[in-house]
Amino acid sequence: MSTTDTGKDVGGGTEPAAGKGAGDGGEREAAAQLSTAPSEEKLNVPSLGPLGWARWFWRQLTSMRVALILLFLLSLAAIPGSVIPQTPVDALKVERFHEEHTTLAPIYDKLQLFDVYTSVWFSAIYILLFISLIGCILPRTWQFIGQLRSRPPRAPRRLNRMPVYATWQTEAEPEKVLRAARSLLARRRFRTHQEGNAVASEKGYLREAGNLMFHIALVVLLLAFASGQLFKSEGRKLMVQGDGFSNVLTQYDDFRSGSLFTADMLDPFSFRLKNFHASYARSGPNKGTARDYRADIAYSKGADGKETDATIKVNHPLEIGSSKVYLIANGFAPVVSVKDGKGNIAYRGPVPFLQQDNNQTSSGVVKVTDYRDAKGRKDQLGFQGFFVPDFRPDSGTMFSQSPELRNPAMFLTAYHGDLGLNGGQAQNVYQLDTANMTKFKNKDGSPFAKKLTPGDTMTLPNGAGSLTFEGVKKWANFQVSHQVGNGWALGGALAAIAGLAGSLFIQRRRVWVRAVTGDDGRTVVELAGLGRSESARLPEELASLATAMQDAAPTAPADFVDPAEAPEGAGK
Repeated sequence: MSTTDTGKDVGGGTEPAAGKGAGDGGEREAAAQLSTAPSEEKLNVPSLGPLGWARWFWRQLTSMRVALILLFLLSLAAIPGSVIPQTPVDALKVERFHEEHTTLAPIYDKLQLFDVYTSVWFSAIYILLFISLIGCILPRTWQFIGQLRSRPPRAPRRLNRMPVYATWQTEAEPEKVLRAARSLLARRRFRTHQEGNAVASEKGYLREAGNLMFHIALVVLLLAFASGQLFKSEGRKLMVQGDGFSNVLTQYDDFRSGSLFTADMLDPFSFRLKNFHASYARSGPNKGTARDYRADIAYSKGADGKETDATIKVNHPLEIGSSKVYLIANGFAPVVSVKDGKGNIAYRGPVPFLQQDNNQTSSGVVKVTDYRDAKGRKDQLGFQGFFVPDFRPDSGTMFSQSPELRNPAMFLTAYHGDLGLNGGQAQNVYQLDTANMTKFKNKDGSPFAKKLTPGDTMTLPNGAGSLTFEGVKKWANFQVSHQVGNGWALGGALAAIAGLAGSLFIQRRRVWVRAVTGDDGRTVVELAGLGRSESARLPEELASLATAMQDAAPTAPADFVDPAEAPEGAGK
């Protein structure tokens, strides 16, 4: 396109051409500028669409950064489970927390903080971390398999530019040097491949194998923990000396299980509490502290199994099949007999009292449902009070002075009326509901209560009957746990440690050997190494290889060069 001058610059203006109007020239100039100026193009960014967004989300989820964030969030999410009482662990503590924190407890309920490990948000983090690890492992595994099947990379043209380099001359022929190099590298567990006048070798594949093992072990741990929560069961049974127990659901006092647990998963066994022994420190600053708890039992496997004697101690459970029987508590059970108004035995047996302090001061109740008063009318009795294994009147208190059974005593208050057992609601067997009951009273109108020692009888007013304190037995509380996945969890933890150690301490490195005939007819040997990560051991290893190769054939003096320490211009 040609242009014509339309005027000259005079004082910063433009003089129009002769015979032409200024307006016409300006219009033509503007039109020319418009015709020659490049047009502005708007960027056309395509929309990702559902499939594109899905790919983007998958790439983010399987990235190392997100996996670390999820692992950190999982650690944070476990903190409330350690600080706040959990319903599956101790429902009584959760109830007390509701009573003491009327404002905070409903908020915790909505946030599922009393059931952290089964909550929706904890499960979401858990599942996302699991998916992230799987998505990270699969492509890296295929990549690693491809690396194992491929040959070591060929030798670079200029080996003297490698981080570690050595060269020397030898009288041996190049082919002999290369064969010796391949043999030496193979003995040192290098993968080798010869191409032309050079041998390429590589070592340290276990580094990536360790990394993959660590990630796979984490997945195994997650699966083991998940299966442990889904298929677990845990039940408790309080047993008095002489009582027996069969491992069926109806025998448990309290039972909790995972969502996928079924009753046929319980191991078939039974056991009987023969005796319980407890020893305490009797002097020194730890006086009264428990030294040993031991439950002597006889157990049998299956329906017709032979009884075998065993001992269960604290932290030393009895293993039967996939179940473990733990000793978790103990106490005393006063043996009482109750007669009705006609003198007939209405109840007789041991009644477990629950421990309230370290000296075994215990509280409990006696409930009698099959009872008739002096006129033959049906009624129900309830006795509520405390039991102390070591009562000392001179102490000025009714609390026990030691946990040992030295001077047992029981303090009871008597009630009659409706125990509330037919109301349809579950009731704690160790608590007495006195809402529909009336206290027995003395002639002066005071509540009827009495202290009893073994052999004493408590005669109720108006010929309503009596209660006799016959003796004391011991009880023990056992926990039967059925936990699956423990072996897998242990194996996963050990594999994770081994894999992490391998990925940290094993170095991936490559070594090349080139042998060519020099101008003087002698063989020039070059040896170079490259590590995938910085390591001070690589120069030492290459020096050892150079020495071993020189010993294989007569050589000229070796020249070991580290390019980082070489003078400027060397090796060029």
